[in-house]
Amino acid sequence: MILPLFYLILFIVLNPLVILSAAKDLFDNWYGEDQILRYTQNDKGNYLLLYYHPMKAIVLEAADKPLVCKEVEKPTLAPGEVLVHIKAAALNRRDYWITVGKYAGIKYPTILGSDGAGVVAEVCSEADKHWIGKEVIINPSNNYGKSDDYQGADFKILGLPDDGTFAEYVKTRVEYLHSKPNHLTWEQAAAIPLAGLTAYRALFTKAKAKKGDKVLISGVGAGTGAFALQWAVAAGCQVFVTSGSGEKIERAKKLGAAAGVNYKAQDWAEQLKLMAHGFDIIIDSALGAGFAKFPDLCNPGGRIVIFGGTAGNIPPLDGRKIFWKQLQLLGTTMGTHDDFTAMMAFVSKHELVPVVDEVYDFKNAQKAIDKMEKSSQFGKIVLQNLWC
Repeated sequence: MILPLFYLILFIVLNPLVILSAAKDLFDNWYGEDQILRYTQNDKGNYLLLYYHPMKAIVLEAADKPLVCKEVEKPTLAPGEVLVHIKAAALNRRDYWITVGKYAGIKYPTILGSDGAGVVAEVCSEADKHWIGKEVIINPSNNYGKSDDYQGADFKILGLPDDGTFAEYVKTRVEYLHSKPNHLTWEQAAAIPLAGLTAYRALFTKAKAKKGDKVLISGVGAGTGAFALQWAVAAGCQVFVTSGSGEKIERAKKLGAAAGVNYKAQDWAEQLKLMAHGFDIIIDSALGAGFAKFPDLCNPGGRIVIFGGTAGNIPPLDGRKIFWKQLQLLGTTMGTHDDFTAMMAFVSKHELVPVVDEVYDFKNAQKAIDKMEKSSQFGKIVLQNLWC
């Protein structure tokens, strides 16, 4: 260690080119050939000898530019952090909104991706060495806070502000690692985290779903909608769905939905009332004008859980129906560490397999984003680790 440092100091102070070659050879022997020698100038004009750890990533450089595959520096670790070699990653609606510049706190350049599964490649702390080589799913819900009822001020989601899973490697803290269920492929495992967690918390933590409940999933084609359907069916609920696509309704029936209606029909709420007579739980991520029908569709004591607003805001509601039927309107965002742990146990217990709509290579990430813009998918869009 002394000899390489001696050459480095001598190079910085004297800056002779003859030392460059010798220093490079010594650093290559000491640090490994997978690290690239780079140079930069300090404020005094002297050249500094640096090592650069490269990896490939899908980078968003600006809202008006397509995603690009490029070489970036591999993350360095602090105590308690680990590096996961990504095998597959999945898209969420937030990734699309970030690419078009319609998301809070956007920074450029950024590496997107909240969902990911892979193998632990490096750890910083000796106590975490047992994780090396383990197949894992990453919980993207970070720093949820002290309360289980709501997220704290330091809450953040992997993929912004921190760089995300659309890369060869991603950095996370060890407490966000969960073992990958053996019955899932990499692509299926990567599909779960954000949407699966959101749906799980909405159904079980917030709505207290139990066997025999009648559940309405509004907008079943989205990732969260498909997960809510699968989770509710596995829990023994009777599930009904809405969608703007007859094909998606038929796919939902194959997953266990009792029936479904097209929300583009003027009498969609009346159709549901005839089919189910009333719902104990309604899960919605759209809001918009149709939301006004939900109190009429609820059974007394019903729970309406929301976690999105893609169709607009909540319209005027008849408050008398809400208090007389003792309905609950509940908001939810992502989930706690305990929610994620419980969800993974639920997936393993029932050997649930997420719905994967389509798998793209990482080099075709922009095509995957373009598909999400059209909302034509049923289930999750996944990226696999085949690099450009």
